Amino acid sequence: WLPGPQSHDQSNTIDKSGLADEVGSEDDLYNEFRSSSNRFGHPGGGGEQLAINELISDGSVCAEALWDHVTMDDQELGFKAGDVIEVVDATNKEWWWGRVLDSEGWFPASFVRLRVNQDEPMEEYLAHLDGASEGGRASMGGPLGPGLPCKEQMRANVINEIMNTERDYIKHLKDICEGYIKQCRKRTDMFTEEQLRTIFGNIDELYRFQKKFLKALEKKFNKDHPHLSEIGSCFLEHQTNFQIYSEYCNNHPNACVQLSKLVKIKKYVFFFEACRLLQKMIDISLDGFLLTPVQKICKYPLQLVYLLKGKRRLENIDKIAQWQSSIEDWEGEDILSRSSDLIFSGDLTKISQPQAKGQQRMFFLFDHQLVFCKKDLLRRDILYYKGRLDMDQMQVVDVEDGKDKDFTVSVKNGLKLCSPGGEEVQLLCAKKPEQKQRWLRAFADEREQVQHDLETGFTITEVQKKQAMLNASKSHPTGKPKAVTRPYYDFLLRQKHPTLPTSLPQQQVIMLAEPKRKTSNFWHNIGRLTPFKK
Repeated sequence: WLPGPQSHDQSNTIDKSGLADEVGSEDDLYNEFRSSSNRFGHPGGGGEQLAINELISDGSVCAEALWDHVTMDDQELGFKAGDVIEVVDATNKEWWWGRVLDSEGWFPASFVRLRVNQDEPMEEYLAHLDGASEGGRASMGGPLGPGLPCKEQMRANVINEIMNTERDYIKHLKDICEGYIKQCRKRTDMFTEEQLRTIFGNIDELYRFQKKFLKALEKKFNKDHPHLSEIGSCFLEHQTNFQIYSEYCNNHPNACVQLSKLVKIKKYVFFFEACRLLQKMIDISLDGFLLTPVQKICKYPLQLVYLLKGKRRLENIDKIAQWQSSIEDWEGEDILSRSSDLIFSGDLTKISQPQAKGQQRMFFLFDHQLVFCKKDLLRRDILYYKGRLDMDQMQVVDVEDGKDKDFTVSVKNGLKLCSPGGEEVQLLCAKKPEQKQRWLRAFADEREQVQHDLETGFTITEVQKKQAMLNASKSHPTGKPKAVTRPYYDFLLRQKHPTLPTSLPQQQVIMLAEPKRKTSNFWHNIGRLTPFKK
């Protein structure tokens, strides 16, 4: 009953159909991802907008954040990717009013996707991304030289990972088709065609498509300068072909059931193991191999989002420079000298030794440093610089409610920032437990980002920093007020539930995502392929 000698069938030739050379770039691909209609985005148009408002009125709709929205404006709602937002008002198509925990404010509708009755599970894209990227990092090409700018280096790393994982995936599919399916078909006494179709689905069809897709990628791949590769056109050209994964993913639960029945019989266990050894495959059971296509189709969006993550972050330095230029009485080095990303912001009560007197401050957590400011007593939109803390030298400690022995004061919803030797201790208190937890999560995110930047070599060049600060200084001429005001700010404060103005000056908001793009159904189609959608 063991399989016969391995067959080296060369009949599977690669489709030589040509591709258009100028279909699109990664920016086009990002357009597809950001603007898809149902699974990855929000609907638009008059009729659909009315339907959204009807759902909101009966409390049956909420939104899931696709991107971080970190803002300096009290009237805007900040959130992290993956947060669930209660949509209160969606009258305006561009900006919605929503609530996260006890915070309310405006947020860009393009940053979220709708969830009705919370039936649809959310994908933690970036959380899975870092873990997924670790496996491929070892197989990436070596450094491209000290002269390559950070943006191009990061892009080259992701392009190399996409190409390497794609080649590995092709070998994986080939091993399944030649190592398992071909041998199983020889044993008609053990397997029927119906059984084989249930176990392996249309994986042979996936193999043929992926060979053609890899050939298209290879044509666009610039081996000497990976960062110049324009592989986005390959995804756009083959977007309809990815639909074949729908059949495979939908069949996968049936494959697991059928396989679980067979492996209870010893001869099938021995047979599958013999197939693996003859094909010289890694030591993973057959069900593990068959899971790979399901994981692969889910990984494509993660890789492509990551491809543009570094690009968006570099674009944020102009906005950070503009923010600094709006702060009164700034002291010390520029924020860009050490930081390049705003991670979280909000109000906290700061208690310092030895007086142990509480001060209400607005805190801004960047990578490597925490800046705190004081709001003007009359004009709350004006911020005065009051200091900063070096997060590389601070340890975050969760403080239990009750009397604190260091400050001899009663503490509620508190946390401490302590220097290694205990020379400096800052006690910070949030208004509610939920806010404290969000800050604790933000501090953890800051440390993870610093570590990730260190591993990937992410840096901002001195030229980029100087240019950003120069642009910011031009936007705030000498003698003019630097307050982070908006034309509608006072109007908003006078209303219990304000209505959105027709225009919002984007330069005053740090928004970590791309603007709205043209519509397409590519990523909507990709989203439909997952077998776990309820």
